[in-house]
Amino acid sequence: MKNVKNHFEEEANEFDRIIKVIIPSYEQMIEVLIETIPFPEAADIKVLDLGCGTGNISSKIKERFPNSKITCLDLAENMIEMAKIKLSKYDDIIYKNLDFRDFDFKGDFDVVVSSLAIHHLTNEDKESIYKNIYNSLVPGGVFYNADTVLGANDKLQEIYMEKWTNHMMKKISKGELEKKWLPKHKDEDIPAKLTEHIKWMNKAGFKGIDIVWKYYYFAVYGGTK
Repeated sequence: MKNVKNHFEEEANEFDRIIKVIIPSYEQMIEVLIETIPFPEAADIKVLDLGCGTGNISSKIKERFPNSKITCLDLAENMIEMAKIKLSKYDDIIYKNLDFRDFDFKGDFDVVVSSLAIHHLTNEDKESIYKNIYNSLVPGGVFYNADTVLGANDKLQEIYMEKWTNHMMKKISKGELEKKWLPKHKDEDIPAKLTEHIKWMNKAGFKGIDIVWKYYYFAVYGGTK
């Protein structure tokens, strides 16, 4: 995770621009994630944003659920600082500069969300984080994740990678892609198949697990306690 931390410390100032370059349909993916939160807009919900980055998801949640109380957690201090700026008009947000694995998940959250973060964990840590998320939710609470997922077989994964690289090459040069982004992906990312995520979530106790959005290498999925 050290390489991941260093990467995001360096990229914090450019994150909002870069994310739209490298992630297809990023805004739609995040919108779907927010739409899955099954509470009235006036509800006083308690939310945990795992890997909050610069605060994109938390900002959208605050817009839709103005009475929500959010805890933003991120490994990179610079990301937390950018989130504080983006969310500066809100005085009820808690910020935690921590690794997922060091966070005390004892809580009573109504909602846990994450975006493009859990894929950095080993599969063992992914399974563990799902258990921790489940235990942190109140009965009826929900967890949804927007992230990269492997294809179910090698041929599908080839297609996923082709679609992803073609998307990135619309905005960045082949040289930058091959020298920067693909090596980062290889060195820092540990994506898993959706079937594995569903298995781990089932094992943790989640019910009503569903895939609510998918575009090749990227998906939004989650479930209920």
